[in-house]
Amino acid sequence: MNPDALLTCFASSACLVTQVTSGFIIGMLLFLVAVGLTLIFGVLKVVNFTHGAFYMLGAYFAFTAYGLTGSFVAALAAAAVGTGLLGVVFERWFISRVYGGNVLMQLLVCYGFILIFDDVVRIVWGAEFRSMGMPDAFMLPPFIVAGGVIPAYYLFLIVCGLVIAAGLGMGLSRTRLGKTIRAASHNPDMVSALGINTGLLYACVFGFGGLLAGLAGGLAAPVRSLTSGMGFSILIESFIVTVIGGMGSILGALVGAILIGLIRTFGTLGFPLFTEGLMYLFMAVVLIAKPTGLFGKDIA
Repeated sequence: MNPDALLTCFASSACLVTQVTSGFIIGMLLFLVAVGLTLIFGVLKVVNFTHGAFYMLGAYFAFTAYGLTGSFVAALAAAAVGTGLLGVVFERWFISRVYGGNVLMQLLVCYGFILIFDDVVRIVWGAEFRSMGMPDAFMLPPFIVAGGVIPAYYLFLIVCGLVIAAGLGMGLSRTRLGKTIRAASHNPDMVSALGINTGLLYACVFGFGGLLAGLAGGLAAPVRSLTSGMGFSILIESFIVTVIGGMGSILGALVGAILIGLIRTFGTLGFPLFTEGLMYLFMAVVLIAKPTGLFGKDIA
């Protein structure tokens, strides 16, 4: 434990800006993964343990596309579209067969594909660590705010996360498709009786969740090392986020992700050997105070 370092940071505006920015970076990446996870659970009632693997594959798709084209836009498109399509195929061929079944069966199917996807990454890209590097467009002088340093790419990540959060919130609450998705999460039989193809809707939701996870992987590729199995740690943290925010709540996923990001960054200063424990401790406190999470279960 090193509480003096934490207190020193709180007394320094430069340290506060740097740590808060780092917390938001972690939070935005966690949000993109967790929000797909919570969407899938909210509509399909399936806990998708393969979600971290989609994040991993998105990072590798971006790495490959960037190496071939030199375009970061193409890299993000490859990450998002590739994992989105993979999510649709995965849902139609495998997950759809265990709807309403034993939770253990769903878990086994998902866990099996975690191992399969990890092995595919080793076969295609190798077992060694990979690095995409920072795109040329973001090789800019950092922004200085209150003495703290904010790299241009960090600011881009934060803006992307907030824009996606706002777009999801508005899309689910104001568009016809969003209202249909919300209705399907509450009463899929009624939605089907109204002539809506729920199978297609489920595939789209699962694919969109995979797209968000892949996009998170693509956005993380310039600042994270790529390796098989990299999706497991973010999967665990994403589950913590969804539990804290409330399973099925998009606002909860955003708030939970930011809180976990801040706990990680400030925790490494004051409690470097107990950072992981702080996250679980915070989750336990939230569940004791409000078992449904901060924002309940409904998609919001």
